[in-house]
Amino acid sequence: MSIRFCSVLTLAGVAAVLVGCENNPSQTTAPSPVATAQSTASSAAGQPAQLAAKGPGQHVVTMMDACDPETFNAAVGPGTCSRPGGVRFATFLELLGQHHSVGAWHFAPSEVTLKVGELLVATNQGGETHTFTEVDEFGGGIVPQLNVLTGLTEVAPECSALAPKDFIAPGASSSETEGDAGVEKYQCCIHPWMRAQVRVSAK
Repeated sequence: MSIRFCSVLTLAGVAAVLVGCENNPSQTTAPSPVATAQSTASSAAGQPAQLAAKGPGQHVVTMMDACDPETFNAAVGPGTCSRPGGVRFATFLELLGQHHSVGAWHFAPSEVTLKVGELLVATNQGGETHTFTEVDEFGGGIVPQLNVLTGLTEVAPECSALAPKDFIAPGASSSETEGDAGVEKYQCCIHPWMRAQVRVSAK
């Protein structure tokens, strides 16, 4: 099975984000997120950020995948996958078409409970770039071909308005302090079956 990816963004030379495709003229290509991703993953002092080291009032969601660098980089473009070994690209597409998701690509945990004022951290421990995007409702992402294989016909509007900082490279993290109580939904806008629900309670 083959699939044509029409445009590739390379992130810091180690990860690629697929965006846009022919027959989708409204899809724009996001600017290169290199500088933002690097600053997200580093502290003000220039040292690697340790956001994933869980502390008091901090809740970590880990982004995982199992891409095989040899086949993913050959099919999609150099730097798409930076982890060792894993699922071959053809197998990935086959599994996605059969099950509408691939289990190794996921957020862990997929359910998080925290309180207003606590910190929510998303850290990428996979080999591909991901996003951790808050959406009103789960939907498709920015790669039309993956949406088709996933069976998603409606793109989450938030995925069409991504900024460079929203792309989280392997080894990088993003964080936010929760300000309001309620239930929040997060998904990867590249691999839209990667999802999490965050329940925020009042103090």
